[in-house]
Amino acid sequence: MSSGANNSYMDKTFCINLKTARAERGMTQKQVAMILGVVESCYANREQDRTEPNIEMLRRLCSIFKVTADELINENL
Repeated sequence: MSSGANNSYMDKTFCINLKTARAERGMTQKQVAMILGVVESCYANREQDRTEPNIEMLRRLCSIFKVTADELINENL
């Protein structure tokens, strides 16, 4: 069960970092969603820990925000 707690921590860190990275670039959720080619609610769900991106989406998010996957998932941005 402890791995679930670790995943929860990682998810919260990811969500916070995703929101921080977007805000630091002065972008709205709608703008990021448009770049990704998804509806705004789809992107918003990632910031709110309702859904996780697949690997391809993670790569695209890293490219948009100019961060590594490790930074986005594990670090405090």
